[in-house]
Amino acid sequence: MQKIITSFRYLSWIAIICSLLGSLLMFIIGAIKTYYAFYTVFLEKTGNRLSHLNETDTASTYLIKSLDTFLIALVLFIFAFGIFRLFISERLPETEHTILGWIKIPNISYLKNILAEVIIIILFVKFLEVAIVSLEHLSWEILTLPVSILMLAISLKFLGLRH
Repeated sequence: MQKIITSFRYLSWIAIICSLLGSLLMFIIGAIKTYYAFYTVFLEKTGNRLSHLNETDTASTYLIKSLDTFLIALVLFIFAFGIFRLFISERLPETEHTILGWIKIPNISYLKNILAEVIIIILFVKFLEVAIVSLEHLSWEILTLPVSILMLAISLKFLGLRH
């Protein structure tokens, strides 16, 4: 019975492969957004997609979006590696140096904490993007996003998933 139960750990390959494919997709999307930033500054001479912003501010918005996308790509990669280390690979001695030895994933709570921290950072970057894009039309409703981010960060601190 124990062999059957332990063999189910190989189902985690689904999460690993899908996370790696998602990471690859997000890297491509981030590269496209970076391309749009260059295109806006160097090639787009008449008008831009965000008419109230000049070319450099529009490029900055695209770069902020690409930063957000690359962050998601890296987290998906770390998540895939963490699942692999926790469920698939045999436990390696701590002294053995691997290529990704700097990624220390001791348990699933650590992975959840990384995911929660990234969600907070993504929301922060989204707020920055919204604030830049709607700079001329800011209202008090825009404060709901940073207040939500603050509440999420405080709740994450109280949860203390890493300990």
